[in-house]
Amino acid sequence: MPGTPYLEEPPKGLLTWPKLLQMTVPTLLALGIASWWTGYLLPFFILITITLTLTLFLRR
Repeated sequence: MPGTPYLEEPPKGLLTWPKLLQMTVPTLLALGIASWWTGYLLPFFILITITLTLTLFLRR
C-alpha cells in the first residue's frame, strides 16, 4: 500500500481500524439486539450517547 509506514505488515499488538471495528461492531450489534428484545432500547441509546460524549471530551 503506497504511503504506509510499515515495511510488510503492522507491528504486533497495534490496534488498527479494521481490528477495532471487528471487535466493536458485533458486540454493539448483539447488545443492541438484546436491548431491543428486552425493551431497553432507549436506555441503551442513552448509555451509548453518554459514553461517546464522555469519550469526545476526555480525548481532547
